[in-house]
Amino acid sequence: MPEDLSPTIQENAQGPKKAQGDSGSVEQHDLKDQIEADRYLASKEAAKKGLGVRMTKVVPPGAV
Repeated sequence: MPEDLSPTIQENAQGPKKAQGDSGSVEQHDLKDQIEADRYLASKEAAKKGLGVRMTKVVPPGAV
């Protein structure tokens, strides 16, 4: 099961995009890319649970 990225996205949005220190520098993925990945994983999980579009035929009572 994919991990919920919402807390990670919130944490990353509050921090700096790029950090540099004596040991090197770190840069995160763009916030837009993180949100897109979270949406993709959520839609994939929803499809597994059967929450997608379902087609049915409605037949009124008494129809022959």
